[in-house]
Amino acid sequence: MRFWPRIFVNALIFLALAGFFQSSLAGSFQNSFYVSSVWVALIASLVLALLNAVVKPILFVLSLPITILTLGLFSVVINAAMLELTSWFIGSSFAFASFGTTLIIAIVMSLCNAIISDHFAQH
Repeated sequence: MRFWPRIFVNALIFLALAGFFQSSLAGSFQNSFYVSSVWVALIASLVLALLNAVVKPILFVLSLPITILTLGLFSVVINAAMLELTSWFIGSSFAFASFGTTLIIAIVMSLCNAIISDHFAQH
């Protein structure tokens, strides 16, 4: 998939997951994953793409031994770290409640992107 369509798809995934991870606890409203608006989702998607292009290859090379030992599963942790770094750059309008939530979001985003990329590769 090309660059801009992937940005829009990731923004839509961010918005969908933010809606999915809303919960109501004892009458108070708390989000485990918070995206304040569509524009923030687009900006976060763009920041994530830039971080994946610049920082992720460096992290991947540095963590290659542990990635090999875990048979590639450590790459999910790297993806979650990229999401946390994106959250740090964007600020409070794009936030995760915990690193566990970030790991779950990273797994779901990877699955969604794999399915969508496979769909576009077939057409």
